[in-house]
Amino acid sequence: MIMKKILTVLLAALLFVLAFASCGGGSGEETRNEESGEKVFVYGTTGYGVEMGDEGLNPHHNYSGWSAVRYGVGETLFKFSDSMEPEPWLATGYEFVDDVTVKITLREDVDFTSGRHMDAEAVKECLEHLIQVHDRAPGDLKIASIEADGYVLTIITTEPTPALIHYLCDPYGAIIDMEYGVTEDDNVAGTGPYMAESVSDTEITLVKNEHYWNGTPKVDRVIVRSITDGDTLTMALQSGEIDATYGLPYASYPLFENENYQISSCATSRVFFAQMNFDSPVLQDEKVREAIAMGINKEDFVAVLLDGHGEAAAGAFPDNFSFGNETVNAPAYDPEGARALLAEAGWTDTDGDGYADRDGEPLTIRWLTYPGRQELPLLAQSAQATLGEIGIRVEINSTASHHQYLESGEFDIYASALVTAPTGDPEYFFTTCCLDASAKNAGNYHSDRLEELAKTLHTSFDAGERASLATQMQQQILDDNAYIFASHLQMSIVSRSSVKGLAAHPCDYYEITVDLDVE
Repeated sequence: MIMKKILTVLLAALLFVLAFASCGGGSGEETRNEESGEKVFVYGTTGYGVEMGDEGLNPHHNYSGWSAVRYGVGETLFKFSDSMEPEPWLATGYEFVDDVTVKITLREDVDFTSGRHMDAEAVKECLEHLIQVHDRAPGDLKIASIEADGYVLTIITTEPTPALIHYLCDPYGAIIDMEYGVTEDDNVAGTGPYMAESVSDTEITLVKNEHYWNGTPKVDRVIVRSITDGDTLTMALQSGEIDATYGLPYASYPLFENENYQISSCATSRVFFAQMNFDSPVLQDEKVREAIAMGINKEDFVAVLLDGHGEAAAGAFPDNFSFGNETVNAPAYDPEGARALLAEAGWTDTDGDGYADRDGEPLTIRWLTYPGRQELPLLAQSAQATLGEIGIRVEINSTASHHQYLESGEFDIYASALVTAPTGDPEYFFTTCCLDASAKNAGNYHSDRLEELAKTLHTSFDAGERASLATQMQQQILDDNAYIFASHLQMSIVSRSSVKGLAAHPCDYYEITVDLDVE
């Protein structure tokens, strides 16, 4: 019944959008370009801002490197191909001299937008600052020292780091000019096709880099605008206020399936998942955690609330990885079994209100999430409905201030979104979210076996062994009912038909590039 109500709300939202469809004259793009005398591109997105942890362009802060790379300001030494294989970008090649030493050869024709020439010394300064201040990079890269000689950079790690080149593709590794530094508004001097003229938490204005090393940008000015409301985003694209967008509500897609627009889609490793808070008294009982995992209907969440735009998840990685969904076993949706587990744990409905209780206290779960990813409030509503059916009361706190609640521990379950294999390698997810030293281990989960497996994974150069270890590690956290993986994202960028050179990429990093054009 509750699921039907959710669907009704979504259908009403679609009708609301359809009602405004006739308002879109589509003249915004032409007016902008005619009035300014320059080629302007406006990009609306739900993926930028404080709530997402990627505000500003400083790659050494949280996830802001994603913004630097996504919007054409920063570039890394290596980047991912469409098949998620590392390939040279600011580098021309690399060689592992031994298990802890890699020599990287750099391009010799690259300048920062500050005017400084990029050489090994500049890259050394950037990476040294990165590992001093970033929360994830030191644990990933394991850098002991860096040597610079002309255009050859030598990195020595504290231990064998097989995935080092993959990690150097991460946006936190965007190379910036440390002599220029980071401005008060979090602007930086990168090497990309665009440079920021102004930066705020909600908007970035970019101008083309006239001295870009890899061609001439075709667009004079790019405006990246954070628009978190789905209906507003939809109408902005219809009216021509923006030229393209990432993050449209799923109910809006049919409005743009015509010759006036184009949709670029691809599967990604971004997963919508929930972490159990192991400091929460109510979740100390493994039977309660397992009942929660069994009480979430992932298939209906994807089919109904996401309108089929995604894939129900078992583990952290999608099927196209050798260590993906098909290699692990997760609890299946089983409301009867979930109710039985709750009863075994002493939680039954003694007062007939539909919710389980024990010693006079109802079984209540505080579900923390944030609205910046449209899927997350929908997942919360879906979980509230299906968990309610097995007797668990869910109190949803969907807030842009979710970091404050994480710090204070005022939650039982935290649901978020993460690209689990941004480097094409499985290690990133575990080092980021699941280990004692992980910066994003929101639930303070610990497993002795997982820690040991992680040590082996970190030093193994064998691809087959790494895949096997990734499967074992996923199974461990699933067996502990520490994480619930709901669905994997199908990423889509919707743009006006006049926009060229803008395409979705499996790693979710590359959006505004030198190929962007507006005809």
